[in-house]
Amino acid sequence: MSPLYVIKIGSATLEHESVFGELAELVARGARVLVVAGGAAGIERHYRETGRRVPTLSLANGERVRHCPPEEVPHLVDAYEQVTLPLVTAGLEHHGLTSFVSVAGRSGLAGADTNRPVRALTPTGRTRVVRDHRVGVPNRVDTARITTLLEAFDVVCLSPPVADNAGGGMLNADADVLAAVLSNALGADHLRLVTGTRGLLRDADDPASTVHDLHPGEGDAFAHGRMRQKVRAAEMALDEGADVAVTGPHTMADPTAWSRFWRLPEPGDDLRLLTRAASIPSVSGDEHELAVYLRTWCHGRDIDAHIDGAGNLVAERGRGERALMLLGHMDTVPHHWPVHWQGEELSGRGTVDAKGSLACFLEVLASARVPEGTRLTVVGAVEEEISTSRGAFHVRDHQRADAVVIGEPSGSRTLTLGYFGLFKLGVTVTVPAGHSAGADALSAPDKLISTLSELREAVLAQAPDALSAIIDVGNSSGLASHSARGVLNFRVPPGADIETLLKTVVDHTPDGVDVQVLRSTPGRSGGRTSPPAKAFGRSFAHLGIRPRHVVKKGTSDMNTLATTWDGVPMVAFGPGDSSLDHTDTERIGADEYRRAREVLSLAVANWLGRAAEEER
Repeated sequence: MSPLYVIKIGSATLEHESVFGELAELVARGARVLVVAGGAAGIERHYRETGRRVPTLSLANGERVRHCPPEEVPHLVDAYEQVTLPLVTAGLEHHGLTSFVSVAGRSGLAGADTNRPVRALTPTGRTRVVRDHRVGVPNRVDTARITTLLEAFDVVCLSPPVADNAGGGMLNADADVLAAVLSNALGADHLRLVTGTRGLLRDADDPASTVHDLHPGEGDAFAHGRMRQKVRAAEMALDEGADVAVTGPHTMADPTAWSRFWRLPEPGDDLRLLTRAASIPSVSGDEHELAVYLRTWCHGRDIDAHIDGAGNLVAERGRGERALMLLGHMDTVPHHWPVHWQGEELSGRGTVDAKGSLACFLEVLASARVPEGTRLTVVGAVEEEISTSRGAFHVRDHQRADAVVIGEPSGSRTLTLGYFGLFKLGVTVTVPAGHSAGADALSAPDKLISTLSELREAVLAQAPDALSAIIDVGNSSGLASHSARGVLNFRVPPGADIETLLKTVVDHTPDGVDVQVLRSTPGRSGGRTSPPAKAFGRSFAHLGIRPRHVVKKGTSDMNTLATTWDGVPMVAFGPGDSSLDHTDTERIGADEYRRAREVLSLAVANWLGRAAEEER
C-alpha cells in the first residue's frame, strides 16, 4: 500500500500557495495524503467579519484559551466551513487534485468524549469551575471510512470540531492533537505539523535557532503558547512509529528548518545513525524521506551527496579514477513498527535488511581516508525489495566502479561471494465459458495447475539446483471465457544459462497459454581471490576472525549490476542475521553492528590503499 502522510496545516499557512504545491508533489510520488486543517486564523477572521466576540478563558497557569460553550460550537463550524476549508478546496483544485473536505464531526469520522470541567480565573482573580466548555480529546476514528476516502481521492482534509461520542452534537478539539490521533489510528508513515516558524526555536527571538532533534520530554523546554500542543501531538504520534517533524515557516520543503522527534535515544553516539535510519519508515516506494535525512546527514559532515533521478541517495568522497562503490538499499518490505532498544539490541523493520548495512557504509564513508587517485561512493538504492529494482538499474546505467560491495546482511564474520539469480514467469490460461459438469470440462484453474507443473519440471530439468515456488494465483470469469493466472518463481544458481531457460519455457508452453517473463536476472558468484574479497580477507585476519564464505540462494542488487558490469568484482557484506530478514522479529545487536563497521572500515582502507599504489 502506498505511504500515508498526515499533515496538519494551520489556517494561516493555508494562505500560502506553496504548501499546496508540496501536497501535489506528495501525490505525484504516489503517497496518500490526509490533511488536518487548523482554524485559529480562520476563526478570528470569521468572528471579525460577523461582528462576534471570541470568548476566552483565563486559566490558572496563565494561558488563555478559546471558550466553547454550546452556543459557540455552530459558529466554530461556520468558521471552518465558510473560511478555512474553502481555502483548502481552492488550493487543491488549483493543482488539479481531487479532494474530500469536511469538518470531522459533520460526518462522524472522528469523535471524542467531553473533557472534564476546567478551572478558570474570573476578572478579579478568583477561581471558578467552567462546566459548559464543549471540548474533547479525539479518541475515536472511523478508520475504514477514512481509508476508503484516501483510496478514492488525491487528498482527504478533515478539521475540528469532532463528534461527541455521547451523541451531544460536536466538540471542539485541537487540530494538532487530532492529526496525531489520526496518524496513530491509521498507522501513518509520516506526520508533519506545519507551522509559521522554522520548527521549534532555541531562542524565540532568533529565527535561525532551530532545535533539530528531540526525544520525548525535551520539547517543552522550547515550546511556548500554541507550540506546546504541537509538541504534545508530536510525542503522541511516536507511539505507533510515525516519522514526525514540526516544519516551517509555512512549508515542508526545507529539512534544515525541521524539528524532528525521535521515539528513543540510542545507547551510544555511534549507534545514532542506525537508530534514526531505522526510525524513518521506508517501505518500497516510500524511500524519499529517508533519502532526504541521509543527504542532510552527509552534508553535515562535508560529504557530497545528492538524490539522483531514480530517487537513490548518492554520497561520495574523492575525485580519483579508481572507484570503490558501496551499494546498499533504503527500502524495506512492509510493515513498519516502532523501533526500540532492548538492552544492546535494536528491534524494528529494516534494522537487518538492510539499514544496518547502509548506516555502516555511510559511517565508514565519513571516517575513511580516501587517497589521491581514488574515489569512495555510497549508494542507498530504492526498490530493491520489489521486482522493479529501479535504483540498481539506474546505478548500472549511469555510474561506474572498479569494485562493488553490496550492503546485505551476511553477519560480521561472513562474506557473501554471490547470489542465485531470479527467473520469474507470469502464466495466464484462458478457457471458453461452460458448465464445470460438462463432458471433458477443464476449468481455467485446472489448466493453470497442469501448465505450471509442466513448466516447473522443464525448467528444473535444465537447472536442477534451482529452487521453485508458485508465489501467486488468481482467476476471473467473463461471459465468454474464464481465466486463471499464476506466478512461477525460480531461484537459479550462478552458471545457469538464462537464454536456455527462456527457450525451454517457449518450447513447453501449451497452445492458448500466455507466458510473460517478469524477471530474468542471472546468478552471480565470484571467488575468494578477487580484489574486494582479498581486502576483506586481510581485514578479517587483522581482527582475528575466521570468516565464512557463502553463496546465497536469494538475489540482491549484485545480480542487477552484473547483467552489464562484466569483469567488475563484487562481494556482499553487512551486519545482522539474515534469517531475520522480512520477519516481525527483525533486530540487530550493537556489538554485531560495531564489529561489522570495523571489518568494513579496514577492508575499504585495504582496497583504497592498494588501488592508490597501483595508480602511482
